[in-house]
Amino acid sequence: MKYKVIIFDADETLFDFKKAEKEAFKNTILEFGMNYDESYHFETYKVINTAIWKELEEGLITQSKLKVERFKRLSDKLEIIFDENEFAKAYMRNLADGSFLFENAMEVVESISKKYILTIVTNGLTSVQEKRIRKSEIAKYFKDIVISEEIGISKPNPEILKHALQNINHMNKSEVLIIGDSLSSDIKGGVNFGIDTCWYNPNNLKNTTDMKITHEVSSLKELENLLMI
Repeated sequence: MKYKVIIFDADETLFDFKKAEKEAFKNTILEFGMNYDESYHFETYKVINTAIWKELEEGLITQSKLKVERFKRLSDKLEIIFDENEFAKAYMRNLADGSFLFENAMEVVESISKKYILTIVTNGLTSVQEKRIRKSEIAKYFKDIVISEEIGISKPNPEILKHALQNINHMNKSEVLIIGDSLSSDIKGGVNFGIDTCWYNPNNLKNTTDMKITHEVSSLKELENLLMI
C-alpha cells in the first residue's frame, strides 16, 4: 500500500453512534417526565435530526445553532412544550456517556496503527465527542482527533481535512486515505480534498452518486486485510 496516513471517520465507522443516540434520547425523554414511546418519539426525532445534519453539511446551519434547533423542531412536531435549551444540555450529557465501539474496531485499529499514522476527523459537537471519542479506550492509537465544532468546519468541506493533515505535519495527499460510512460527508470530503477514499459500507448499499470511490469494504476486518497487505 502506498499510504502512510489513514483518516478515520468516528461514528458509524468505529463507534456505534445509533446505539448511543437511542440510549441518550430515551434517557433524556424520561428525565423530562414523558412516557417514552420509541416508535413515536425517537422515530420523529431521527427524521428531524437527519435533516438538520444534512443542512449542516450543506452550510445552511451552524453547529452552535443545530444543538438546540433540532429540539425546538421536535417540540413543535410533537406539540409538547419543554425547554429546548435544557433538553439539549441533558441530551448531550447523556450522549457523551455513550461510547460504544463496533465489534473488531479495537483490534483492527491496533493492527493498522503498527503500519500507518492514524487520525480521526469527526463531524460532531465538542462536549459530546470529547468524552465519547477523545477519552475512549481506542483513542491512544490515533495521533490526533479533529472535532468539527472546535474548528468551525465540517465534512465535506475539504478545509477540515487540510487542517487534520497540518496537525500531524503530513501534507502529501498521495499518501493519505480517508475511511468513512457517509458518501455525502466522508467520501465527498475526500473527493473534494483530492485524496483516496474508502467507503465503509457494511449494509452493502448502492452508490447512487457520480463520485468515484477508490476502495469499498463491508467490514472492519476486510479493511484490515486491505491495508495490511
